[in-house]
Order: sequence, then C-alpha cells, then structure tokens
Amino acid sequence: MNLATVWEAVAATVPSAPALIHTDLTRSWSEFEDRAARLAAYLVGAGLGPGSNVALYLYNGPEYLESTFGAFKLRAATLNVNYRYLENELQYLFDNSLAEAVVFAAEFAERLDAVRATLPRLKTFLCVGATAEHPVPDWAIEYELVIDQTPPMPPIARSGDDLWLLYTGGTTGNPKGVMWPHRSLIGTAKTTFAVVDCPVPESPEQVSVGVQRFHERSKAVRFLPAAPLMHGTSAIASIAVLCVGGCVVTLDSHSFNGDELCEAVQNNAVTQLTIVGDAFAKPILAALEMAEAAGNPYDISSLKVILSSGVMWSQQTKDQILEWCGATLADTLGSSEGVGFANSVAKRNQPAQTARFTLGEHARVIDEDGNDVVPGSGQRGLLAVGGPIPIGYFRDPVKTAATFKNLNGKIWSVPGDFATVETDGTIQLLGRGSACINTAGEKVYPEEVEEALKLHPCVLDANVVGMADDKWGQSVNAVVSLREGLSAEDIPSPEDLIAFTKSQLAGYKCPKRLLILDHVQRGPNGKPDYKWATARLLE
Repeated sequence: MNLATVWEAVAATVPSAPALIHTDLTRSWSEFEDRAARLAAYLVGAGLGPGSNVALYLYNGPEYLESTFGAFKLRAATLNVNYRYLENELQYLFDNSLAEAVVFAAEFAERLDAVRATLPRLKTFLCVGATAEHPVPDWAIEYELVIDQTPPMPPIARSGDDLWLLYTGGTTGNPKGVMWPHRSLIGTAKTTFAVVDCPVPESPEQVSVGVQRFHERSKAVRFLPAAPLMHGTSAIASIAVLCVGGCVVTLDSHSFNGDELCEAVQNNAVTQLTIVGDAFAKPILAALEMAEAAGNPYDISSLKVILSSGVMWSQQTKDQILEWCGATLADTLGSSEGVGFANSVAKRNQPAQTARFTLGEHARVIDEDGNDVVPGSGQRGLLAVGGPIPIGYFRDPVKTAATFKNLNGKIWSVPGDFATVETDGTIQLLGRGSACINTAGEKVYPEEVEEALKLHPCVLDANVVGMADDKWGQSVNAVVSLREGLSAEDIPSPEDLIAFTKSQLAGYKCPKRLLILDHVQRGPNGKPDYKWATARLLE
C-alpha cells in the first residue's frame, strides 16, 4: 500500500469529516484530497514525476500535509527543511536531497533567493502565506493560485516502496536523509488500527473498513502535534493519524505557547497530543495553572493520550499533568531511523519511573557482536529495532551500513542510543553515544544529569555538555534556568545546585561548573541545543 492510495480511500469513505484544522480554518477530507490532487497535477506539469523530491520549507499548517499528499500522489517524495537553517545549510540540504521543487513560507523568500541560483536542479518554487510585508517573489508562484487554477490529477497506480525522506537534525555532522518506504510508514499505524480490531490495511477496502469503524464508534482521532512537522515525532504521528481517517490540528504560532495549545485542545476537542518532554509539558502546566488562578480554567478533558518523544519526560511533571486530565501519558523512544524502540506509560495512580522503559514489540538491546544483552547484567548495550523501519540513508551507503545492520539475516535499525537491561526486562535509557561525556575514563550521559538537575524544585530547564579539561579529559558542565516567581531567599546558587546533583548521582557525573541563565535554549523540536550551551559556557 501507498500513503496516497490510503488517504484517497479515507477521503472516499468519510468525505465530509475534518482532515485538517488550523485556527479558524477546517478542511474536510474531500477538500484535502482535491487540493492535493491539484498540487500533484501542477508538479507533474513542472516536470516532476515518480522518484522526484519536493522540499517543504514551511511552518506547521495545512499546506505542509497537503503538499505531502500531493507529492505522494505522483509518487514523489517530500523532505523536511529546518526553517532555522542558514544559507550554507540550505544549500547542502537541497543539493544532497536532489530536490526539484520547494514549497516555502513567504517569510523565507530572502534566504531561499540567496541559494537558488546555485541549485539548477530546482524547477519550481511555491510560495505559501504571502502578505504585503512578504510578497510572492517574481521567481516563485503563489501556492493558492496553483490550487485554484490547476485541474486535479486523477489517481494512478503506486507502490508501497515509494519513499518519504526525513532528514536528521545533523547534530553529529551533516543532515542525513532517512529513506522511509510507504509500507513502513503505514506499518507504524498498527497500534492505531488495533484500537478498532483492524490489521494494518493491505487494500483500499481494508482502509475503508477501519476508518468506518473509527467513526461509527466515535473513536476518530483529533491529533495536535505541538512540535514542528519538520521533525519526525510530529510528522510520523500525523501520518499515522491520517491513515485512520483522523484530523490533524496545527497551531499558528512559530514558537511554542502553552496557552495557545490549551485553547486549541479545548476548542477542537483534541483527543491526542504529541509533545517533547518537559520542555513542552512545563509551559502547558504553567498555562493551566495561570488560567485557573485567573478564574477562567481550560477544559482539556477531551485528551485521551499525550505522547512524548525526543527528550526525557520526568515523573514529577507527568504527575502534575495527571492532576489536570485523565489521559494516558506515553513516553516513547524513537528516532528518525525508527519508531517503537521502547515506551513508558503512566496513568493516574500508575506512575512511571523517569528513564525506565519497556522494550517495544520489535526492539532489543544488543552488544557489540549483535547479541542480546542479558537482563540484570549491568552491561551497556545499543537499542535496536526491526519491524517497519527505513531502508537506509539517501545517497550514503557507508552510513547506511553502519546504522542499518544485518543481524542473522534480518535488518535492524541501530541509531546509537545506549541502555542497560534490568532484571525485570525493563531498560534504563542512558542516551545517545554521540553526546556522551568521557570524564577520567568514566562515561556520563547528559540526559541523566539533566534529569537530576530538573528534580530540584527551583529548576525549570537544564542542558549538560562535556568540555575539554586538562585534568579529566572532559568535564561535566551545565547551564540551568530557574522557575519564575522565586523569592530572593529561594533562588539557589550554582553551588547549591551542584550539591543537589551530588545527592542524586555519583560524584563523577555531577557538574564541575554550572551557569544559571535567564533561559535554556532548545531547538524547535524541544531537543537540547548543545552548541548554544557550549558557547554560553565559553563566554
């Protein structure tokens, strides 16, 4: 099965049901399909076809998913563009991806114009959201004009081997394009289809049966991805929700706002929310608390599931969220290279321990020889996942072989996350090896130290990095931000916070140096910005 074929079947089954909601705009499934078909026809006319790649240089909004659907219709792939990239980063991405078209937000026109002349492969540029301040440049065409003036493209035969490209964040070098075949992406919706006792569909007819069951049983999903769709957490979850005829609700702000999210949940009866750990959960809690104190509390009772992925989500914050809603809180471990590595589920009266996860159905922890780590041995191993996974990195067979390993005749995705396996089979997540700090021969994982710091009642956020040290090789260093509203006598000193971590962790894991700053910068996906933290520590 191909995603475009799946979504066409959904549109035929529930044409009037909402597919996309953005502020006051609602697009039905029939409108979603029609607009995607018109975009597909335009791209074909511009010279694109099966195997072409379309870059999405956009904020969250209906156009992101419409463009994805449109590209899939003609058997092209889309690829994500980080809207914080500078010109040299954009040039690398467009060149490496062999992109032939760009759908871009009008605000990015100047930056795109600076690199487009060096990229002769690009055939067309579609501009979204033009205003008087940011008009459509003369080298581009207005997105809505394309939709209005292009007849829809009829459905065609497609393959489950068609690709979607998800570029990594490039934290350990240049971004890599992870090649996800459609059949694997559809496979990630397995647990969602299981809610209505349906298997992963293998035909449009099976799609229709599953979608009908969702709507007949009032289980249709309204999903809000709080993180940018340019990142895998939000994009893959949105794709799965659309496969079951759900609706994706997007926020208008270009930076995360807890009040905006709570309003959107309340106004649109959102049932499922994806966040990025404490970085998003804490602003949500602050919005809930302030609204209640003002006598106008938010109603978020529609939430059934809150998913988090990307960074750790502390037990303390989960407990606070559960005071506001009865949702199931699922802390999931995935990456651009695979999903379903592990999860940790918390409910009211059923807490979950920070960094302790249950392995996924297709996951294991392996040693350097590819053998399973023995539970309770204390041995550090690498997380690996099979099942519906990508097929490798675009145009990079060497790195593909290093990450997608053939173990006894089966391909496993092994992105580099370390863990230990407890006696009961649960795993203790240690973190990504590329961020590991080696201090006096001991390995320290930043995530573990960050979580220890955030247990302090005055700490809002923390980043931990390793820096060169003449004595230790590397030393552990931290930047921390504090909660607002602290009285002068409550504000801890750096020494107080270092002492606190020593009550939580072995001494070698604790920061040798700690800075308290007004804020701790994170990427738009909520992940730590270690380059920024290092720069602050070097000032």
